[in-house]
Amino acid sequence: MNADAQREAVYGAPPEMLAVRDDLTPMLSQYADLCEDHDDAVVLFQVGDFYEAFCGAAEAVARTCEVTLTQREDSTGTWPMAGIPIDNAAGYLERLLDAGYRVALAEQVEDAEEASGLVDRAVTQLITPGTVVDEELLDAGRATYLGAVARGGGNAETRDGDGDADTYGLAVVDVSTGECLVTGADRALALEELERLAPAELVVGPDCDLPDLPFDPMETPFEPEAFDADAARETLSAYAPRPDAVVESAAELRAVGAALAYAEYAQGDSQLAYVTRVTRFDPREFLQLDATAIRSLELFESRSARAGSTLFSVLDETACALGRRRLEAWLRRPLVDRDRIEARLDAVEALFDDALARADLRDHLSSVYDLERLVARVSRERADARDLRSLKTTLDRVPEIRDALVGTDSDLLSDLRDSLDELEDVRDLVGDAVVSDPPQEITEGGVIADGFDAELDDVRGTAEAGREWVSNLEAREQERTGIDSLEVGYNQVHGYYIEVTNPNLDRVPDDYQRRQTLKNSERFYTPELKEREDEILRASDRADALEYDLFCEVRADVATESARVQAVADALADLDVLRTLADVAVTNDYARPEFHAGDTDESAGIRIDAGRHPVVERAQDEFVPNPADLPRGSVALVTGPNMSGKSTYMRQVALVTLLAQVGSFVPAKSARLPVLDRVFTRIGASDDIAGGQSTFMREMSELTEILHNATGDSLVLLDEVGRGTSTADGLAIARAATEFLHDEVGATTLFATHYHDLTDAADDRAGVFNLHFTAARRDGEVTFLHSVADGPSSSSYGVEVAQLAGVPASVVERARTLVDEPETDADAERATDTGRDGVAAAANGEPDETAEDGTLAAYVDGLENGHRESENPSRATATAETTEPNPELEAVAEALREADLVDTTPLEALNLLSDLKGRLE
Repeated sequence: MNADAQREAVYGAPPEMLAVRDDLTPMLSQYADLCEDHDDAVVLFQVGDFYEAFCGAAEAVARTCEVTLTQREDSTGTWPMAGIPIDNAAGYLERLLDAGYRVALAEQVEDAEEASGLVDRAVTQLITPGTVVDEELLDAGRATYLGAVARGGGNAETRDGDGDADTYGLAVVDVSTGECLVTGADRALALEELERLAPAELVVGPDCDLPDLPFDPMETPFEPEAFDADAARETLSAYAPRPDAVVESAAELRAVGAALAYAEYAQGDSQLAYVTRVTRFDPREFLQLDATAIRSLELFESRSARAGSTLFSVLDETACALGRRRLEAWLRRPLVDRDRIEARLDAVEALFDDALARADLRDHLSSVYDLERLVARVSRERADARDLRSLKTTLDRVPEIRDALVGTDSDLLSDLRDSLDELEDVRDLVGDAVVSDPPQEITEGGVIADGFDAELDDVRGTAEAGREWVSNLEAREQERTGIDSLEVGYNQVHGYYIEVTNPNLDRVPDDYQRRQTLKNSERFYTPELKEREDEILRASDRADALEYDLFCEVRADVATESARVQAVADALADLDVLRTLADVAVTNDYARPEFHAGDTDESAGIRIDAGRHPVVERAQDEFVPNPADLPRGSVALVTGPNMSGKSTYMRQVALVTLLAQVGSFVPAKSARLPVLDRVFTRIGASDDIAGGQSTFMREMSELTEILHNATGDSLVLLDEVGRGTSTADGLAIARAATEFLHDEVGATTLFATHYHDLTDAADDRAGVFNLHFTAARRDGEVTFLHSVADGPSSSSYGVEVAQLAGVPASVVERARTLVDEPETDADAERATDTGRDGVAAAANGEPDETAEDGTLAAYVDGLENGHRESENPSRATATAETTEPNPELEAVAEALREADLVDTTPLEALNLLSDLKGRLE
């Protein structure tokens, strides 16, 4: 049974229970009913201090959470049972979520002591990967998204008309913070955005044909009616009075409506009042990074186990959770609007130059709690008194943060300062209402401060007067009875009492009435003590009830200001990231980048002076900076030894451009850059065996994506394209891809390769040039200098790298011998025969079996490759020794080499072919 089947087997009402439903105990019958109503989850059923599961669900809980599987017996039989403690449930719930289960918590919704018979229970929360709200289950530094995807169409009028059917809508909701984003695009772009946002859970609308995704969300079935356009509009109207002003297509409307509907369902079918802004965005408003690029550039996850080996970890000097999540969002979606980029850079520069402001901001922001999640808990009525005090503590920092920004020279910082609402009314309300150090449970009393409510003060005064009377009773009774050991006490079972030891019982007054007999003493009460006890208990119960009601009122009043609190949280998040980028720039010696003024000629390329890789330089004692001078639309062919730094160099160029468009200073002495629309990467080897794709097939799929979607404003990184097949095929693919990117796409490209024959492409096209990484060989040892230089490399030093890796010496020596020795006579003869066969085949109009398609172009490529090999002495020696040159064949080859195939007309090409065929015959 696969994982999906295992999960389905424990969802829904246990069939074995349903078979004997009428004979079940009331509690088991209640459990079966709840399972039937929530057949998409494992129901955990509160029984006392535990959440219990039964039957197949119990077995799943026991196996996943590693708890004991027990049993419960009744007249119908023995039922498997497993439970987890409520007070320590978070860790067990996390295990169930990680195993792919959805969990429904069925809690007691009435007091067990007041219930007449079976305690009523109801599912109060559906916990799924995309709808978790418990702080212990959330990553404070990352957004947790629930996503919904819908295809265009529906039964509502839209702006896009008939073309809407080809549009996909994507919406994500962070249930823990209230963030809601929606976008629409064609299928390919929508899938890229889905990969970038990577929701933890996904609900998919009808007719949405999604491929296997590179991340692993839980796909949750949800009622198709939620994706109906009219139903979606009704759902969205609760969050946006004018839904059509928020979305631009039926697909977007259906996606955001379904996402919000499912989020409401998970939270007990209640509206999410703290979702105050549904924001639409266009993916093209940001630098597009697909999942491959995010993974290849190691923005958030590293292929190395070394700590701090991602770009995020290098930049993450944030002081609070708000900033940490915002930093991740900025890295996932760098800007393409130059004005917005420059505004961020101005803010970073202002803080870069003002060390005191940076330090003050860090100190104040480090005291900031997670306002977004706090106000979400307040709105869901899940916040306790400590949460409200945490909210006040954060708001108390706002005036200080505003003061720290006075004098900073930046329009963006000024705007953020102005948007920092000090929320004095909310601060004063919480400060006046809630004690500074409240208890965890709001039902225990002691939450509301003295002086906040007159009635509560009066009731508390009554209880306090009664307790004071009781506290003085002991001294009075000792004096009245003459019993020095007499004590006055209290317990929850018997209430207040007067305790007298057995030797003094003969001095007990007549008005004492026996309450409890102990081994060495007796406990008594008096009518007056009983009256005072009743008075105290009545006042205490009344005070607790009043406190709870008052707290709920205060919490509800704070919830009405959710939008204002979220606006402050938004500004604090931006400030924390801008301060972080300034701190990182100062610490790591980053420079402010400059951007070209919108020109698109070749001069508007990527120019970086002494660029560095921001992650690698942190891991090395010495890092060699390198320049990059890439005219717009150029292709740089990068050669050099393994381990010399080619891949690091290409990535650092991409990371410099990415950081600049985030609004960050960059690891370089200087940088002058264009504003890119996309960064593409084809780096590293991977396969998808389960999906039927080899390493080479994955490589070609990634290359296909690049060639179809790159533009003249894109940056393309290619590393070893074509190495997964034969040398001839691989070189042909690499050469063709290079020419296509240069001639047709015009994307600025860095292409690292070990195909030294590919470097000849620089001879044919002005926009293609060679770079290489230097190495020095001395006494048989190779030293990698990690410096980039013009021109192609003379060697890949593969054998030397093998030696450095620890390959046995005998293997290294044999490999070195094979590299140095010339080809055998047989090899040369096969090469000559292949050349003759190819000529004959071409002369007769027959396909050449050594070429992929048998065309004239393929044959010419074959001749050109053979010519290049003849220029390599190690490959040409055998041929020269065994075969006399054929003047006619050489003449034909020379004529073909000199032919300008690009500018030759079809008629001229036929005439050339006829002439060459005649000469060969």
